[in-house]
Amino acid sequence: MEFVIGGIVLLFILFLYGYLTKKNHFKEIDRLEEWKIDIMNRPVLEELSKVKQLNMTGQTEEMFERWRQNWDEIVGIKLPDVEELLFDAEEYADRYRFKKSKEVQEKIDHILAGTEEKIDLILSELKELVGSEESNRIEIDELQETYRQAKKQMLAHRHTYGKAAGALEKKVDKLTEKFNEFHELTENGNYLDAREVLLSLKGELAATEDAMGKLPELLSECQNHLPGQLAEIKEGYAEMEADGYILEHITMEKEVTRMESELQTYMGFLENAEIHEASKGIEEMKEKIDSLYEALENEVHSKHFIVQNEPKTKSLLKEIAESQSVLKNETEFVQQSYQLVEEDISIQRNIGKKLNQLMKRYEQLELRIAENQSANSILKQEMQEIRDDLEEIQKEQKGFSEYLQNLRKDEMNAKETVDELRRKLAEASRLITKSNIPGLPSDYLSLLQEAEDNIQNVFSSLNEKPLNIKSVQEHLYKASDTVNHFYEKTEELIENVMLAERVIQYGNRYRSKYSSVAEHLRTAEAAFRSFEYRAALEQAATAVEEVEPGSLKRIENLLQQELKED
Repeated sequence: MEFVIGGIVLLFILFLYGYLTKKNHFKEIDRLEEWKIDIMNRPVLEELSKVKQLNMTGQTEEMFERWRQNWDEIVGIKLPDVEELLFDAEEYADRYRFKKSKEVQEKIDHILAGTEEKIDLILSELKELVGSEESNRIEIDELQETYRQAKKQMLAHRHTYGKAAGALEKKVDKLTEKFNEFHELTENGNYLDAREVLLSLKGELAATEDAMGKLPELLSECQNHLPGQLAEIKEGYAEMEADGYILEHITMEKEVTRMESELQTYMGFLENAEIHEASKGIEEMKEKIDSLYEALENEVHSKHFIVQNEPKTKSLLKEIAESQSVLKNETEFVQQSYQLVEEDISIQRNIGKKLNQLMKRYEQLELRIAENQSANSILKQEMQEIRDDLEEIQKEQKGFSEYLQNLRKDEMNAKETVDELRRKLAEASRLITKSNIPGLPSDYLSLLQEAEDNIQNVFSSLNEKPLNIKSVQEHLYKASDTVNHFYEKTEELIENVMLAERVIQYGNRYRSKYSSVAEHLRTAEAAFRSFEYRAALEQAATAVEEVEPGSLKRIENLLQQELKED
């Protein structure tokens, strides 16, 4: 029985698998059928009919025939073949030959995809051809109007082009040939080739218009403006040399000769209506002439700078030298009262060395100015560098002078600080006395002694002659740290004493009732009598917390409140 049921189930599964697989195959076949119908309905013939409105000769005729043949092949051969294959695929699927049906479906998909590509190519080429004809028809009219205006301008302004007029006329005549070539290609149905000619014509016409617009100005630059500038700059150069300016570094004669030669080259370009190279070269020449003018102006400005700043620089050098002498005397005077480390002293020495070097450089500069054998721009740069270095030395002198002056301030601050530390130490002792503490722990007394010793070290270092401020500050830092720590320990000690007393007193109420409390309190009292207040507090706190948790915190709060009221 089980085998029968198993067989029925297996047959059902096989039937269900076959049914679902067949359904999927038929679904795919239907999709391919719809694709085939869509291809058949593509408006290829309608689009091809548009071509018949053009000149059906030459390139147009060849392309039309190719497109029509491709379409006839698709409709007459490819799609009928697909129809038969669809029938085969459907039959295979119906007979459960799914593998064979799948192979046929893939073949159909491949044929339809290739057909789709062919149709897209036909429509794309057709659109390009028709679009080229339409664009050509519109644009050629605009170009012809532009061409007529160019010829009119050529005739009206021929005199402004000089020798370049002949070259321009040849360019215009060449455009006429292009127009004729365009019309001939169009009449022969070669619209795509005509399109290429039209684009070339558009570029050449634009270049010709550009040449006609720029030529008069460029000719004027080469014939009048630039030669005039070259002559002017040569004359200015000669006058400055006569006035004693050293201008050998500018190489004026060589540059002007080169540019005069280049001008002839540019004139040749312009006479052949070759605008681009000439325009580029003329702009570069203008920049070079401007740079030569700037070089000459720089020499003039440099001379003015030297005339104005030579006495100022000399005065500044004298002022800084006097300041250095004062700084040296000040350093020697300060050394009588304060110790200066080698690093400090070397700062003053280095300033002196740099100043001596600058004084030598300035003497040499004065000599070169007097000899008048160097360009003013070079002398100006040297003078400016000397002035910058002198200003830097001034800053260093000021900084070192302030350092020396601050030594006295540091000494006074140290004395004020050590006095404050002594007062703070005395205040701690007053607090101890006021609190009636039975005795002081040994570590507390050691800390007190350390604080007193450190204060004494500060006083000792302040009394040294000459005074070493760095040593004073080191001792002062250590003393401040120790005294502050001692003051904190004093407050802590007083609080521990008072709190230990209160907790022991509070714990006495439980002494007779709890033996553990009594034991802890005896230990706490013994520690208290030995001046071990922290240990006493810990033992007493342990005792009361065992029988009344939270009592220590309440006692602390009450004590703090009392201290605030006092």
